[in-house]
Parts: sequence; C-alpha cells; structure tokens
Amino acid sequence: MSQQLGIILMVDVEAAIKADTLKGNSYLFDNMKLQGSEGQGTDSLVSAVNGSHWFDGSQANEQVLNWLPYGVGSLPPTIPKSFLIDKSKNSDLKALDDFEQLVDRVEKTEKDKFTNVASIINELKKIAGSKGKKTKVKSKRKTHKRDLGASGQKLMDVTGQLVDASNEEEVPAINSLNPIITDITGEAVDKKIIYPAAYGSPDLVTDGWYWAASVDTSKPGTYAYTMHVQLYKLALDEGEWTWVPVDLTCDAYLKVSNGPKVNGFTGAGVGMLPIM
Repeated sequence: MSQQLGIILMVDVEAAIKADTLKGNSYLFDNMKLQGSEGQGTDSLVSAVNGSHWFDGSQANEQVLNWLPYGVGSLPPTIPKSFLIDKSKNSDLKALDDFEQLVDRVEKTEKDKFTNVASIINELKKIAGSKGKKTKVKSKRKTHKRDLGASGQKLMDVTGQLVDASNEEEVPAINSLNPIITDITGEAVDKKIIYPAAYGSPDLVTDGWYWAASVDTSKPGTYAYTMHVQLYKLALDEGEWTWVPVDLTCDAYLKVSNGPKVNGFTGAGVGMLPIM
C-alpha cells in the first residue's frame, strides 16, 4: 500500500493579500519530520520522501502526497462545514421572527410605545442590523467553482459572530475564505517525479476538492515544485460585499532518497510493531 504523506499549507490571508506575496506569509508542515524533512513551519519546506525499495531490497510501490491549505485566523476546520451557511440561514429566520414580534408589539402589547413612524423605523433598523450582510464570490476558475457554498454566506468575524458593516472602515477581523490550491507545477512535475491532479472528495474541509500526487521514488534528488494558490480579498462591489480572487504562488521542495521504507516508530522495516 502506498504511504500517504500530508503537506499542510497555512496562509496568513490578510497579510499575503496586503503584501501581494506568499513569501513570509505562508507556513508549511508535513508528517515526515522524523524521516528528514527540513524547514517545518517556514515557506521553504523540503519534504523527505524516503523509500524507493523495501527493507529486504525489493522494489517498493510509489508514495502519495496530499496537499491541504488552511487560512490563519479563519474559523477552525474542525467545526462542521455547514456552520457558516447554517449561521446565515438562522439569522434570516430570527429576523422573520423578530418582525412578527414587532407586529404584535405595535398592534397589541406596546401600542403606546409606537405612536409615530419614526419609532417603528428604529425597531426595523435594529432587526435589519442584527441579521448581518450577505456576501458573494467572484471566481476566475472555470472548474471547481467555489461560489456554490460560499455565496450567500454572511459576513462573519473570526469569533463566528455576524458583522453588519456598510463600508470597509467598519469591518473588524474577518473570517476569510480558506485558500484553494489551483495547480501544482515546476521542476518536480516537468521531470515526472510527481504526477499531481485535483480530486473530488466528500471531505468537508476542502470544499470537495484536494490536490494529490504519486511520487516516483526511483529517481533520488531534490526537486522544486510550485503551488498555485487562490486567496480571496473582501471588497465592496457595486454596494455588495464580494470575495475577489487573488492568485499567488508558493515554492517548496521534495527530497527523494533511495533508502528503504522504514517504520516511523521503530526505524526498522515496515511491518508489525513490537509488543512491549
């Protein structure tokens, strides 16, 4: 069975967009530190890919890389994927309930309080302000469009609270949309060391898509590759809050060795763990 190697790309979305670069604003990690990976937590990760053969000398099968991008300061990926949509829908339902209660107050329970139009308008403004602002998503991509889930979501801060902002000066620290990897290119691809592709998945963290690649471990060496990353900048577009795509790139490396596959716990051949 192929060994699954995970590479996590953490992006400070706000800083990267402001600087127009992922350099110094991205942090890479993988699960091969004990096998020799270098640069953990930096934007120049060198992932160790060991094991062109089994411990007994026989040819090993290929290894598989999986890339997962996340945004620093966004809501944690461990919460249900439907959280943002549910929050948006629930705020609309609450607003409808508040309107019904207002009608009851005006007609019955608090008739003396609402003696003029201005007092009713003030209550309506309070209700409208509590339901947040909807957003839409622009996409440059012809496939894997993101706006199926993100459009219609409300503007939300990093604590998960809805935000009622009318201009960019009023916007606090916003929960940004997670970055998306749109392509993997570079030396490792050109020399056929890795064979990357985007895969559909029921994974509720990656918007249904993730990038993976099989690795040809028969060609030892250090190879560069480039991740093409799409971030989203929040801006007002014709009076509507809109997530505008920003395309940046991030370089990383693979260090393929011709050593044997080993057990990460024992350092010996891949097989049964010893019983203590």
